[in-house]
This record gives sequence, C-alpha cells and structure tokens, in this order.
Amino acid sequence: MQSTTCDELVAQLRALGVREGGVLLVHSSYRAVRPVAGGPIGLIAALREALGPEGTLAMPSATGEDDQPFDPAATPNREDLGIVPALFWQQPGVVRSAHFDAVAAIGPKAEWITGGPFVLPPTAPGSAIDRIREAGGQILLLGVGHDANTMLHLAELIGGAPYRSDFHYTAADGTRVHYGENDSCCENFALADDWLRAEGRQREGRVGHAEARLIEAADLIRVAVARIAADPLVFLHGSAEGCEECDEARASIR
Repeated sequence: MQSTTCDELVAQLRALGVREGGVLLVHSSYRAVRPVAGGPIGLIAALREALGPEGTLAMPSATGEDDQPFDPAATPNREDLGIVPALFWQQPGVVRSAHFDAVAAIGPKAEWITGGPFVLPPTAPGSAIDRIREAGGQILLLGVGHDANTMLHLAELIGGAPYRSDFHYTAADGTRVHYGENDSCCENFALADDWLRAEGRQREGRVGHAEARLIEAADLIRVAVARIAADPLVFLHGSAEGCEECDEARASIR
C-alpha cells in the first residue's frame, strides 16, 4: 500500500470534521492506519496540524503496572493502547497527568486537562476524560471501535451503572490501594454506533487506511447516559453468554 502523506491525513481529518482550534481525544490502531509518511510520529504530526496551534491533542496514557508506583515521567503505557500513544507522551511539550490512569496532552488546554483532581474510579467526574468533555472536545476513533472509547466509562458513572470490579494501584509510598471500577469486557460499547448513527451524531470516513469515527464528547455522553439510565446493565453480556468479565461485574452488584 502507498503511504499516506501528512497533507493527505490533514485533509482527511478536516473532512471528517476535526475542528481547528478544538480539543481532540484520540484512540488509535496504527496497524489499521499505516503506512503513513513518517510512521507513528508522522501521524501525530498530522493530528496536530489538523488541530492547528490553538488546538489540544490528547491520548490515553495509562500504566499497566498496578504493583508499582506510577511515575508520569518514566512509566510506560499499557501495551494495548498502541504505539501512537506510547510515543506521544514522550514527545517534547506533551504533559501527562499524575494519575496512574493517565491522559497525555499537548496544546493550550493540556495543563488544565491533565492537572485535574485524583479521582476514583479513574474516569469519574472531574477526571481528565471529563475535562475533555467539559472543554467541548471531540473523540476520534481511528481504526478502533467504541470498545476502546474511554469516554463511555464516564457515561456509565453519570448514568448510574451499578457494577464495580475490584482493582488496585500502588501509591508513591508503596501502599496498595483498592478501589471499585466500573469494568466489563466493553464489547457492548459497540451499541453506541447505532445510538449515535440514529441521531446523525457520528461522522465516519477514512483516515489513512483506517476506518474512522468522530463524535462530539457531549453527544456521546448525552446519548449513552440516557440509555444507561433506562437500563443500567445495557453494556453487560447476559449471564448465559459466558463472559467472565461481565459475570464479575454482575456479581459485584449489591
């Protein structure tokens, strides 16, 4: 396949609806987008150019090391987040939140997004994810589906999803801290596709060689919260479907 140039990527992103001067949270699969001129760093450059100098680019930057204290200056990302966010947080000018479930960002609103309070569960109101919504942000799913969409965990909490699985993190002094997180296999997050499409609130197209979805964070929260409020277990597989993670979530309900 022919590499997609930076100019081509920028044109595709803007045609999709990425706003110059906006706030953009990106979940990505470089494998789906590639080949790109300049590789993953070239893709980051195109995302920044599409946003322009007044725009703020954000990506997930969580650690998978629950048994080690998190150091935002050194701790690697969880591997499943992919190569683009793994490189992004290490780029000059990028700031990373001190929360173990970190977000990295660059741009005028980066410090505000990443500098919020330490909340649990990690995507609760007041979190970096919530601040992206507050800032009028958009969500770009680049070669991935809604199962990668962290903003839906915020929707679960606002909508009243009752399940909490046991997680822990390790504080700076080595203390293990347990907390309950709204967690499941996230496969049924794909329901958001139909919910958003039904209202014309999801733009879809091609960026590089990947299928891309672009959503206003406010639209996603509004639509998903209403569905969750009507059926708090809407994202869980049924008990007969044999999903261990969803069964654990069901079992946590008191």
